[in-house]
Amino acid sequence: MVIVLPAKRRWRTLLVLRRLLMCAIGIIALMALLSAHVARLPAHTSHKLPKQHENGFQNLRRERSWTQELAPPQLKNSIIPREREAASGILVSEKLWKQPPNRDYVPCTERSTSYTSPLESRGYLLVHANGGLNQMRAGICDMVAVAHLIDATLVIPELDKRSLWQDSSFSDVFDEELFINSLVDDVKIVRKLPKELASASMVVKHFRSWSGIDYYVNEISSLWEEHQVIRAAKSDSRLANNNLPPDIQKLRCRACYQSLRFAPPIETMGKLLVDRMRSYGHYIALHLRFEKDMLAFSGCTHGLSPEEVEELKRIRENTTWWKVKDIDPAEQRAKGYCPLTPKEVGIFLTSLGYPLNTPIYVAAGEIYGGDSHMASLQTRYPKLMNKEKLATAEELEPFIHHATQMAALDYIVSVESDIFIPTYSGNMARAVEGHRRFLGHRKTISPDRKALVRFFDKIEGGTMKESKNLSNQIIEIHKRRQGSPRKRKGPIPGTKGTDRFRSEEAFYVNPLPDCLCHKELPHNNSSQHIK
Repeated sequence: MVIVLPAKRRWRTLLVLRRLLMCAIGIIALMALLSAHVARLPAHTSHKLPKQHENGFQNLRRERSWTQELAPPQLKNSIIPREREAASGILVSEKLWKQPPNRDYVPCTERSTSYTSPLESRGYLLVHANGGLNQMRAGICDMVAVAHLIDATLVIPELDKRSLWQDSSFSDVFDEELFINSLVDDVKIVRKLPKELASASMVVKHFRSWSGIDYYVNEISSLWEEHQVIRAAKSDSRLANNNLPPDIQKLRCRACYQSLRFAPPIETMGKLLVDRMRSYGHYIALHLRFEKDMLAFSGCTHGLSPEEVEELKRIRENTTWWKVKDIDPAEQRAKGYCPLTPKEVGIFLTSLGYPLNTPIYVAAGEIYGGDSHMASLQTRYPKLMNKEKLATAEELEPFIHHATQMAALDYIVSVESDIFIPTYSGNMARAVEGHRRFLGHRKTISPDRKALVRFFDKIEGGTMKESKNLSNQIIEIHKRRQGSPRKRKGPIPGTKGTDRFRSEEAFYVNPLPDCLCHKELPHNNSSQHIK
């Protein structure tokens, strides 16, 4: 028997079924939305550093994951599209980490067929290696060449013993055994002056800056006629950058890049820091010269408080060997003579397109003002590291009271980095750039500070915003400032005398063409012996 429901009741039943269907659809849509949201949440993975104990560096990671992008509000429009671009298939590694074309240049430091081993020694050369780590490195390598030129036995150089550096001997910083043995075919080297010569006739000589072969072969060598020991009062910039015989230039490179290695404990610690940086993937080494002595010397005060400006002025006035006392900070900055501030570095890196989770190793001494000046860079790039964050106090204890050894650790991590960015063209920046060129023209981005300052001032004045347009301009400016092979620059046209030599690109900044050649071309060994 078929039961027929009244029309009114059938209508109510249809309404109930319709409402149930709508609820079901709503629930399904809500569940789909929640699933998509969960899928977008960042995965917090642990990046355990090799052999690293618990320290403040790890605590920071717990508090704020470095895989999370923390963009300040004003950067959201400019950063997010670039991040999406990377996610859409244009890999960051292809664009940002790609090394410049090497053009098949390889080191070529072999001796020519006419090169002779050291002749009979005519006397002993004592050397006082002055300055900081990288000044001393260049000076020591030049003195190896000078000893060869004047037929001298080189006594292991004395390092600058100013209280700032606190390194008592050559072997505290460099591998003395390697230095002596690897140069045996170039110059005789001894650890100490023989006792019997303690009272021998000695002359203290300030070698003329940027001197050529004739000066040493004729004028300095003539001193052997009356003296058994020559003492070089300074070692920096005593040999010309250019116009030297090929064999002497190659000897300088062998000394600098093959023989003058850091002491084994420093090398071991430096490689450990490199490994720990590499555990986070590709990394940038940032030589941040925002240090008290640098700012006081250069007179650069942009972004500092009135109290900080006054402190730096007092330091400059009270440092007797700094000749320039009255400096116009605005003029210095406009000419590009000031190191980039941490805030400016953040804008620069963002404009180049480096993502916010990029690992950055800060190679520097104590940053002036500490956290107050580093906050803006730290906010943009939370994965900001240095020696103290990567290593424990126990691991750093042997080096912590020796400024030169601490600088050597920064040097190692910088040379081995995927990208090196110096914020100022000082001794460290130049030495690392030259070493990276010798090792295969590793990517070194040299900021055009004069051009960048104009952008920074407009941003600060509110007439320009961080945008894709700004990014494109900065990228275009720096396309040819990434360490590609090129010949060493000569003097600025029109300069004369000392200014002419000062305007040349230093030998250890760019060893091309003297110590690098195309691997497909046979090496020309026809150079004449320089003696």
